[in-house]
Order: sequence, then C-alpha cells, then structure tokens
Amino acid sequence: MSRDCAFCAIIAGADRAEIVLDEPAVIAFLDRRPVFHGHTLVVPREHHVTFADLPPDVMPLVLEAAQRVSRTMPGALGAQGTFVAMNNVVSQSIAHLHVHVVPRTKGDGLRGFFWPRQPYRDAEQMAEYARMVRSGLREVA
Repeated sequence: MSRDCAFCAIIAGADRAEIVLDEPAVIAFLDRRPVFHGHTLVVPREHHVTFADLPPDVMPLVLEAAQRVSRTMPGALGAQGTFVAMNNVVSQSIAHLHVHVVPRTKGDGLRGFFWPRQPYRDAEQMAEYARMVRSGLREVA
C-alpha cells in the first residue's frame, strides 16, 4: 500500500468507489471520469506502478479479471465490444497499475487515443452501471 495512492485508498476502504469485482488479488471499479458509462478499472490490490513492476504470479490474475470484465460488457451494458488498455507512466493519471476496460459500440465517437469523457449524471446513475457490470460478472463466473 502507498499512503499517497488514490487506488490504494479505495482498496483500503478509505475512499469510496463503485466496486464491480472484489477478489483477493484484484479489485475492479468504475472510472470516475469514464470514456463511456461502464468504463471499469481493473487494479491489483498490491501497489505496483507499472506493468513491468507487476510480479509474474499476479499478472495472470489481473489479466484474467480484465478479460472477465471485457467479456461481461456486451451482455451487461449492450456494448458491441470493448477497448482494453493499460498506460505505463505516460498518460497514467494514477501511479498504480490499472487496466482500462471501456465498453464500445460502432460509431460511438472514440477516435484513436483521444478519450472524450462522459461523466455520470449523478451517483445513482454511476451505481446503476456498477450494478449492471457486477450482475454480468456473476453470470460469466
């Protein structure tokens, strides 16, 4: 854990997040500034800054969780697919490894790596998207 890390604060329960997956080595929660609603961050519980820092035994757990979230989104959110990405240092707004899993639909306006943000209307809408992703994850488990 890092005392200055926003994701470590979420993992420790000191900061609130809409958690969609909660497992011993991995946690996933909705991005507060989503590209599209349902945009989820998959994060190792242990503090590792970049993909290169991730221990080999944790890597498959993080990637498998990201794969499950990605597999869930079409059915849970009505998406046609997903965009899965991981920044390392450059464009990494939080210095804690995280995998972005973004629901996609053809013609959704996402162009290359320009990510226009689509904020949630309110906390209730964000909670509803978290509920849909959690429900979908239970179905693919």
